[in-house]
Amino acid sequence: MPGNFPKPVVVVSKCLGFDSCRYDGSKIDTPFVEKLKAHVTFLPVCPEVEIGLGVPRKPIRIVFDSGKKALYQPATGKDFSGPMQSFVETFLDSLAQVDGFFLKSRSPSCGVGDAKIHDGFEEGARTFKGRGFFGDAVQERFAGLPVEDEGRIRNFSIREHFLSRIFLFARFREVKANGTIQGLVNFHSAQKLLLMGYNQAQMRLAGKIVANHEKADWKTVVTSYEEHLERALAHPPRFTAMINVLLHAFGGFSEVLSKEEKAFFLESIEEYRDERIPLSVLLHILRAWSIRYKNNYLLGQTFLQPYPLELVEISDSGKGRDR
Repeated sequence: MPGNFPKPVVVVSKCLGFDSCRYDGSKIDTPFVEKLKAHVTFLPVCPEVEIGLGVPRKPIRIVFDSGKKALYQPATGKDFSGPMQSFVETFLDSLAQVDGFFLKSRSPSCGVGDAKIHDGFEEGARTFKGRGFFGDAVQERFAGLPVEDEGRIRNFSIREHFLSRIFLFARFREVKANGTIQGLVNFHSAQKLLLMGYNQAQMRLAGKIVANHEKADWKTVVTSYEEHLERALAHPPRFTAMINVLLHAFGGFSEVLSKEEKAFFLESIEEYRDERIPLSVLLHILRAWSIRYKNNYLLGQTFLQPYPLELVEISDSGKGRDR
């Protein structure tokens, strides 16, 4: 059942609500992390502390010089690139299972795309944005998994996308552990509407893999399926695609709803289109009808509840989503 959620395993920057380990000895209170703690298994890490830098510590920066990046501490003139690369490789190798990463923005170690990079060691060198040492390695090693930071997660569509993915990948991790084709068939069936909203082409390709007409072995099937699952979920779904899925699900009630109920739902879709209500409102309506009319197909779809209801923020308007 979609309402029974396994706990995703998420690597998180330790300074985001877990420990006072920033360069200035501070900790960042992160409401999103606090809300997730009851539903997620967090693996906190501070790469800078792990390589022996104390708390507090002199700031470090990324310097691009002679065609490569260095992790440099201006106050001491020391280069920490080697220790950081060694730690990163060892830590990532140790991750037996992981469903996503939630990292500190703008950090020279954890930044996922907005870390400041200095074009040379001299003071006043121009700067540009890029990945931190740890954040870069994470995105290279786990290219198909969700990776976000505490700044971007404030965006509604990014937050919804991140939550949907970590809980779906946690489900898929259980399927892989069980190791049965039937388990994979059941998983794909439950994700059908969600994948339809994300990427119909990848959904169909994944369906062909599950059908397994070639009678391939389990490892071949599940590896190929995982590749297409990651591709399908790579980008947030367009709201127009989600509307198509909503209308598809709505069609299952065409024979039982009153004229007024149909009009209400279609009006609600227009409110969603105009960014006046979030997707969760429409999903609540569909879930209520599914219970009332015993629509077991829809009740079994992750689309109706991709992550725990406690994580839906009441202030979410739907604004800020990608068009």
